[in-house]
Amino acid sequence: MFGNSYGNDRGNSNPVNEGEEYDVKIEDTGRDGDGIARVEGFVVFVSGAKVGDEVKIRINSTRRNFAFAEVVE
Repeated sequence: MFGNSYGNDRGNSNPVNEGEEYDVKIEDTGRDGDGIARVEGFVVFVSGAKVGDEVKIRINSTRRNFAFAEVVE
């Protein structure tokens, strides 16, 4: 009667996956000093990165609206 929209979890549209690597540019700094990058508009916090850095990152963990990553050297 109400269709299949009930319980629709938009978190499944996350464009990044744990363990994958991406080339990104750090656009901003988070409140804890982590760099912030975006992959297809999805926010990724990158430890140890600074605004303006162009780095390769590896996703460590994902949440519904953001992910955590580290710089790959």
